[in-house]
Amino acid sequence: MSRIKYIKIYEDLKHKIEQDIYKYQELLPSENKLVKEYDCSRNTVRRAIKELIDQGYVQTKHGQGVRVIYQEFKQNEYMFGETETFKQFAIRNKKHYRTEVVTFQELTVDEHIHEITTIPAGVEVYYLQRVRYLDGTPLIMDYNYFRKDVVKGLTVDIAEDSIYEYLARELDQKAVTAKRKMTVEKATDMDEKYLSLDGYNCVVVVTSHIFNADGVMFERTQSRHMPGDFVFFDQTQRRG
Repeated sequence: MSRIKYIKIYEDLKHKIEQDIYKYQELLPSENKLVKEYDCSRNTVRRAIKELIDQGYVQTKHGQGVRVIYQEFKQNEYMFGETETFKQFAIRNKKHYRTEVVTFQELTVDEHIHEITTIPAGVEVYYLQRVRYLDGTPLIMDYNYFRKDVVKGLTVDIAEDSIYEYLARELDQKAVTAKRKMTVEKATDMDEKYLSLDGYNCVVVVTSHIFNADGVMFERTQSRHMPGDFVFFDQTQRRG
């Protein structure tokens, strides 16, 4: 099944904005030009533009058009409001990245896992522990639960590259909604074993519940970050 057309248009426009083809404060081509360029309906273009608006790339103003408001984020800022992958984050920041899988198991959700993840009991999942390296330094420890009926055929090799790229490329799946909570917690023995804490006795913990286009919560991840160099970035829009 091909990707939904407005998503393809959104991703192409987003790429052109990030690559400075459409520069900060410039107007995007008119709706008529975009319809011709992408050989699609006006409604399809409008849905793609709405996605850009929702992600903070552009703003519209009546009588003027669609203006680019995207600016490149500072080094080491995570886009907390998006589903940016670790690989995308590293490439954006021009850093060498590596992921090491230290645990890879296939489990059936019991009551204990259900309490941790909210995934229904009886569902089969992959459970992973992964260490994330930037420029050779272990900075993040991920504890992942992925539903096997959504993330089909997951392997260690895929998990050490990019699970989200695999989802999009091979399974035609997309992470659509992310619900996240961020806390600061005392470092555990596992944190001290795998992370470069550099004298810190705490870690930044981001707990994520990720939903696909069908509204299925297919991933629960706890990411434990070395707190020294990381800033989480969010963006909001006022409605109405």
